[in-house]
Amino acid sequence: MSSNQFQVFEQDLSSDILNQYLQSDSLAIDTETMGLIPQRDRLCLVQICDRKGDVSAIRIAKGQTKAPNLQKLLESPSIIKIFHYARFDVAQFKHTFDIDTQPIFCTKVASKIARTYTNRHGLKSLVQELEGIELDKRAQSSDWGNVNSLSAEQLSYAANDVRYLISMKDKLITMLKREERWDIAQRCFETIPLFVDLDLMYYVNVFEHLS
Repeated sequence: MSSNQFQVFEQDLSSDILNQYLQSDSLAIDTETMGLIPQRDRLCLVQICDRKGDVSAIRIAKGQTKAPNLQKLLESPSIIKIFHYARFDVAQFKHTFDIDTQPIFCTKVASKIARTYTNRHGLKSLVQELEGIELDKRAQSSDWGNVNSLSAEQLSYAANDVRYLISMKDKLITMLKREERWDIAQRCFETIPLFVDLDLMYYVNVFEHLS
């Protein structure tokens, strides 16, 4: 049964919540930042949700370089970490905390491989089709840097970005297996840390044939 609790933490998870999440087989994870370039735009908020619907938001302080409990969770080999566009979030964790996130499931990559009947692979479109819910994205482009004064609208937006990822992962896996694309999707997930390292080293289009 879903308990749908929402808690906000300062700089790291509590030991109690860490131990709760460590019992999970999968966790949905998202980040809010000041922009799209990890080396320039700092990490502000981390959201985590388990199968029970318990959401935690961690407010990250400016200049913070360590989050030991979060690191233990993200590097746990027994928990699948689910993101929508994992490449970005995993890069943020690597740049900010030197965390090597594994194993990874990306709903955006899975959608592109499974849902070849559409070119709409954004989170809002995916949640609408698979969960029948329309997300309110008005707070998406807002100032996340003032973490101690985030509005109710911002916190609601942040929580909703992780609430549906586990359910969507399960549905996407069913689709991928049905279409015999599950193996190639898994191989894509395994390459995400490589692309993260290239991104953080400012390499672009390494695999493209460019003059």
